[in-house]
Parts: sequence; structure tokens; C-alpha cells
Amino acid sequence: MSEFWLISAPGDKENLQALERLNTVTSKSNLSYNTKFAIPDLKVGTLDSLVGLSDELGKLDTFAESLIKRMAQSVVEVMEDAKGKVQENLLANGGLKEKMKCLKIDLTSFVTHFEWDMAKYPAKQPLPSVVDTLAKQLAQIETDLKARTAAYSTLKATLDSLNQKAKANLFTRTLSDIVNKDDFVLDSEYLVTLLVIVPTQNYIQWQKTYESLSDMVVPRSTKLIFEDKEGGLFTVTLFRKVIDDFKARAKENKFTVREFYYDEKEITREREEMTRLLSAKKQQYGPLLRWLKVNFSEAFIAWVHIKALRVFVESVLRYGLPVNFQAVLLQPQKKSSTKRLREVLNSVFKHLDEVAAASMLDAAMDIPGLQLNNQDYFPYVYFRIDLSLLD
Repeated sequence: MSEFWLISAPGDKENLQALERLNTVTSKSNLSYNTKFAIPDLKVGTLDSLVGLSDELGKLDTFAESLIKRMAQSVVEVMEDAKGKVQENLLANGGLKEKMKCLKIDLTSFVTHFEWDMAKYPAKQPLPSVVDTLAKQLAQIETDLKARTAAYSTLKATLDSLNQKAKANLFTRTLSDIVNKDDFVLDSEYLVTLLVIVPTQNYIQWQKTYESLSDMVVPRSTKLIFEDKEGGLFTVTLFRKVIDDFKARAKENKFTVREFYYDEKEITREREEMTRLLSAKKQQYGPLLRWLKVNFSEAFIAWVHIKALRVFVESVLRYGLPVNFQAVLLQPQKKSSTKRLREVLNSVFKHLDEVAAASMLDAAMDIPGLQLNNQDYFPYVYFRIDLSLLD
């Protein structure tokens, strides 16, 4: 599973023994894989400031998760022709050991081997300063993301629109990629070449009747220049003065004259525009993907630090001073076992908050119409980390 439960319990002897029991039970039953989650000694400040930080961190957590999901989706959109390789580009910078900081590792490994980045977020700074650094970093990434993806998205949307027109049916599709100068009689005072859409089942009828649909149709002037699964696009040459009569007679026979007159300058302009857009997209692709990879990593790392800060702040508020708690990261092994894992956690730590434990038991009862507002409050500190960023 790509879901983690980040919990903490007081660091006294009784609760450390409770954590050992938790590890034993979850290991034997294959409920979860548990690892210690190292959080440094941070500057606490006042309890009043921690209450304010708790609320601020909750909002920052939501914002950070939303940001990395948007960035992951941007990688999907940029890598439209290689979606199978998207996950290879959603990585985090090192973190396993100091000497490995330059390496890229998968997100699960980063979370399970988390180390606080002292260089970016000094533990000796007051907590509000650390939170402010994280908030400013994420805000800047979001600003840059909007600017960098806006131009690419506009370019992609224009190209998609042109490609859609090129794939549309014969009544609406662009024709610049299928017509040639040689298909038309040009610069004639009397003659004009029209394009006629003929359903597939009516090809024979067209060949037999097009010359007689009107006076002054040039014999043997029709040619099939393009077809799709529904029909074909034929040329026909006739005198200009019978255009209206020809159109009317064609319609009666279920042939449709497509309004199109060959303009070499316009055709060239459309083709050059497509070439220019494809070139511009190609030029933007590499730099944008590199930026997304680097800054996705930065935003993800910041997000995990925010989770660590939330555990620290909530543990101090819940368990009091001096700071003494143990944070543990649980990775549920199967979705079907999460209910049992929650029951084990409740059993091991119910002594921390009997009221919360009791409410959890009540919540487990399926009572129609009852909405429980405390479903995310447990006897222990708990936060969820979900790495399903593309769902």
C-alpha cells in the first residue's frame, strides 16, 4: 500500500513497552511494517504559540499535498506520450544518508528513511520561523508552477485543437494537410474546382452522375483525394456560373459540397503554424519536465517535514512538557487489514485517552444516520501520509 500512518506516543517506559507490543502484534499478524520516525529536538516556545501553529500547520499540510498532486498531474500531462514512465520522474532527493543526498530515491524510501534536513530547516530556529520558511518555499513553487505550466498548457491546447480538427469528420476537419495545389484549377476566370463529400456507399452513384448534376461540369474531372471510414472527399471542376445549381442538385443526391477554396498562402500559413507550434512544444518540454522533477522533489520533501512538525506540535500539546515522545511510521500491509490494525492500536494505547478509545469503539458500530465528528481523533497522535498522488 502507498498509505502510511504516522503516530506518536509518550516516550516513558510504559509507552515504549506499549510500542514494543505494537511491533510484536503487527509483525506476527502481518498488519503493518513499522519504523521509527526521527524528529529532532525543536524549539518549543510557548504552549499558546503551539496552538496557533497547530492550526497553521494543518492548513499548510493540505496546501502542500494539493500542490504536489498538481505537480504530479503536470508531469502526466507533459509526458503524454510516455505515461508509463511518469512514476520514474516522481522522486525525492536522497535522505537515506548524508553522503547520498545527491541521489534520487522513490517516495516510499524517502518517507521510511526520513531524516530532518538541518541545512534547510535549522532545528535551532524558533518553530514559527521554520514553518514560515516552509510556507514561503511552497508558495514560491506554486507561483512558478502556474507561470511555467500556463504557457505550455496554452500551447498544448492550441495543438490539441488543431489535431482534433485534423481528426474530425470530412464536414469540419482542416484540409490543409490533405489538399495539394495540383488538385485544383486555379486562376481561371471561368472554371472552379469544388470539393464534394460523398458517403462510401454512394461512390458508384457519384461516378455515374456527377457530370450530369448540372450543365457545364468538366467531364472526367473528379478525383478521390481523401477518405475516412464514413466517406470520401472528391474534387470536381465546373464553370463558376453553375456553382449554385450544382450545389442544389448535389444535395438532392446526398452529396455535400464542402465550402473550401484553395488559397496557397493560407495553406502555407496553416502548415507553418503547426510546425512552429510543434517546435515550440518540443523546446519547452525538456526544461519544463526538469523543473517539475526538481521542484516536485522540493515540495514533497517540504510536505514530509510538515508532517513531522505536526507530529511534534501535537505530541507536545497532547503529552505536555518536557518534550518526550516517540514517533513511529506504520505502513499497513493490506487495505483489508486497516480496521484490525486500528483495533490493535486502540488496544495498546487506550490508556492514553479512555474517552477517545471509547468513542472509537462506538464509531466502529454501524449506526444508520449517525455522523461522527471525532473519527480522526485517537488516543495517540495520528497523521496519515498518502502517496497515491495520481489517483
